[in-house]
Amino acid sequence: MSYAVRVLLGNVPRLLFGAISVAVVALCVITSAAAQNTAVTGSVPGGAASNEVIRLSLQDAVNMALRYNLGAIESGENVQITRGQRLLALSNLLPEVSAGVSENVAQTSLATFGFKNLQGIPSVVGPFSYGAVDASLSQTLFSFESIQRFRAARTAEQAAQLNYKDILDVVTLTVGNAYLQVIETNSRIEAQQAQVRNAQALYDQAVGEYQAGTSPRIDATRTEVQLHSEEYNLSVARNNFAIAKLTLARAIGLPLGQAFDTADQLPYSDINPPTVDDALNTAYHSRSDFRAALDSEKAAQQTLSATKGERWPVVAMNGDYSDVGTTFGHSNGNFNFQAGVRIPIFTGGRIKGDITQAEAAVRQRKAEAENTRGQVEYDVRTAFLNLSADKEQVDVAQKNVALANENLARSKDRFISGVTDSVEVVQSEQSLASANDQYITGVYNYNLAKLMLARALGVARTSYKQYIGGN
Repeated sequence: MSYAVRVLLGNVPRLLFGAISVAVVALCVITSAAAQNTAVTGSVPGGAASNEVIRLSLQDAVNMALRYNLGAIESGENVQITRGQRLLALSNLLPEVSAGVSENVAQTSLATFGFKNLQGIPSVVGPFSYGAVDASLSQTLFSFESIQRFRAARTAEQAAQLNYKDILDVVTLTVGNAYLQVIETNSRIEAQQAQVRNAQALYDQAVGEYQAGTSPRIDATRTEVQLHSEEYNLSVARNNFAIAKLTLARAIGLPLGQAFDTADQLPYSDINPPTVDDALNTAYHSRSDFRAALDSEKAAQQTLSATKGERWPVVAMNGDYSDVGTTFGHSNGNFNFQAGVRIPIFTGGRIKGDITQAEAAVRQRKAEAENTRGQVEYDVRTAFLNLSADKEQVDVAQKNVALANENLARSKDRFISGVTDSVEVVQSEQSLASANDQYITGVYNYNLAKLMLARALGVARTSYKQYIGGN
């Protein structure tokens, strides 16, 4: 049984509360990811569904998500967009060369130009023809603005690549959380099935004793209500499990309608995390979103420098050569060459406006970088707090399960001996179910806390196995 749960949950309010508490944790994780990219919970389904039920490991799920998750796809395309922008900026610094060949046939009426009845001159000239071969070259010899805009575009491309790596970390966190939820909801089904069996056995015993005249009707009625409550809880648990599987399939791009089972159970296992100071140092060097924020600030500063460079002179040259004639054997060469310097003198405030906007953009990127720095520290410290608290909660839940099992065994003995009625047994079963519910939730939260620590350190994509296991 997943998470080594021996018995199950309890009444309807307790089941709903457990489901809501887990949903709140999951919502926080998805909200954190969605703050960076709302597409990480979606995907582009790949391939066709097979008739087989595939066994999906955590590694399989992560690998599929990195290929089909919509957030990963869009972020990868953003890198290509910034690469194109860099190439466009580079083109302003490189020469442009073009060549062409043409054949021209024309006929002209001189009357359309006002020449009428001229002695010895025909009113219509032509038809006549001539051919031309030409080539042209243009080159910006010096433009400080273009140089800085190219540097800014290159830095922006580096930032986009870092953002892509960060999205891969977010996708890993999202998929890992969805996989853990499938395991957690499956554990609740197994535990709830055990609880239904216990409630059925208690009901059968109460009915037998009532028919034998050794217990009142109220005991049979009370145990029947408990049985129906546990059956209701089992239906809710199965529905939550089915939804959790759909959520996972949606995030990783499984073919539509593909049936699967999880291959990893990811039970409770402890880790030895680094110190907070070491973790912060690692995060500042490894978190791609923080490094991308620094590059975005640098790109904004380079754009500001390029904007100020609009005041600088631009040195450029261009030239062309053509060979024109009625035939290429009877043709003449023509050429033109021009070089010059263009200096902006008065632009009506355009350059000042561009500089004002660029300066504001620099301040924005700087503020965003500082905010990301603070977010990194917040994520690391929060992850350590959650890790410590969840470990303590799992330890307490384990003790509660042992005590609840012992208390249930004694209540059953007292009921069989006729010392007490079914109320005590039902209460003991609900206490055990609550303890098991806490244990299931605790293990889920602890595994999620380990995964969120990996994300906080910026190593979720490369080291998730080290933190939560999986094949």
